[in-house]
Amino acid sequence: MEYGALLVDYAGTFTDAGMARVVADARARGLKTALVSNADRAPAGLPDLFDAVVTSGEVGTGKPHPEVYLVAAARLGVAPRRCVFVDDVAEYVRGAAAVGMTGVHHRSVESTVEELAVLLG
Repeated sequence: MEYGALLVDYAGTFTDAGMARVVADARARGLKTALVSNADRAPAGLPDLFDAVVTSGEVGTGKPHPEVYLVAAARLGVAPRRCVFVDDVAEYVRGAAAVGMTGVHHRSVESTVEELAVLLG
């Protein structure tokens, strides 16, 4: 499978030290990137690493509801089956998988990097 996008959660995932580098590396390799958050609005001071930011406040529903994942994929112009979604909450990873995305349960930066290396080559 050739993936076209990396989507990550904010709190508990992107905020882990080292995850910004993971997202930057994915983007440098040509993947589109999105931040998907259950927050009302985008976090302040967000680095310019994302092609799209999707919050539950703007969509009107949050993870694990299908719409939030589908909106993110649509904004990136990438089919859900070509998206990898990373989150520290297993229920939210399962929500992404339910719409056809590949899910990675983030437990540590090291384990996420290892899993992404297998998936993304």
